[in-house]
Amino acid sequence: MEQREETRRIQFTGKSSYIVSLPKQWITELGLKQGDQITITREGKSTLKIIPAKEQTKMAQGEEAVLEIARDEDNSAIVRKLVSLYFLGYKTIQIKPKGDRLQPGQRNAIKSAVKGMLMGAEIISDSIDGITIQVLVNLLELTVDGAFKRMLHLAKSMLKDSLLAVREANLELAKEVIDSDDEVDRFGFYIVRQLKIAIQNEYMLREMGFTNARQCLGYRLVVKNIERTGDHAVLIAKDLLEFKESVRKDALDKIEDLTDFAISVLDQACLALFKEDFAQAEKAIEKALELHKYEKKIIESVKSIKDEEEAYRIRRMAENIARIAEYASDIAEIVLNMNIEKLLKKRQ
Repeated sequence: MEQREETRRIQFTGKSSYIVSLPKQWITELGLKQGDQITITREGKSTLKIIPAKEQTKMAQGEEAVLEIARDEDNSAIVRKLVSLYFLGYKTIQIKPKGDRLQPGQRNAIKSAVKGMLMGAEIISDSIDGITIQVLVNLLELTVDGAFKRMLHLAKSMLKDSLLAVREANLELAKEVIDSDDEVDRFGFYIVRQLKIAIQNEYMLREMGFTNARQCLGYRLVVKNIERTGDHAVLIAKDLLEFKESVRKDALDKIEDLTDFAISVLDQACLALFKEDFAQAEKAIEKALELHKYEKKIIESVKSIKDEEEAYRIRRMAENIARIAEYASDIAEIVLNMNIEKLLKKRQ
């Protein structure tokens, strides 16, 4: 609908009431009449939102989603639908069978997804006739920045633990790294859910600390890069579980140097994100260009290894960590894009 701006005077009536008239065309288009109720919500310091009561009811109903599941529907497809509804910001999700009942495997897949993937979600009703899920978390209790910092810490810990597992040939630690990836994904899903809500609601956008929807898109891309960081730590852990032994110490020392470098670039890029610092982001990108120096040392060390399998493992670990340094550079570029206008204002 075309937006029309109108100026109306505030009037004083009675002993203590202020009134303002509503546009006739707005009343007509929504089919309102004298005596109908409206809801007035304050958003921020200077904005009021006016919604007809019947529209408010429709919005409240929209907070609940009903998902019908076929008897032969694949478990992974059900989980993907559930995650999508979580992203969309529904507070209550009812999962019902199209036929007589949910299959045992379907119920287990749903319950595992709620427990392991959807932060703040709880099952409040569970039977063969259906499952009801409610998202109980208060969106402002755990901010986007707070969730992201915890997600980043987990991903970096996974990376360090994966290399420690390789050095010690510690299979149990490698399994812990793989299990930790679910927790990284949970924070990622939660952040995406918040960003989706922020984009749709200007009041929530400001409450979450964003100034515009473009910042939400930037954060979404950054979160994806942190998820990938965790994924590469998992690949290193899986390598150990596959071969069940470490690699030569001198090569591993160089890989750990590369890891320290990648993490330092990642920290610098994320600091630029938190500080909204254009110059800091540029420094992170420049630092990332030193990646080839570390890769060259590893390539040289691999040349003297006669065991082709071990040489392959070392190269593969180095590639996984190098990707993390590249993701850090990508994050820094996103920060540049998010803050370029602020830089222009400073120079004007």
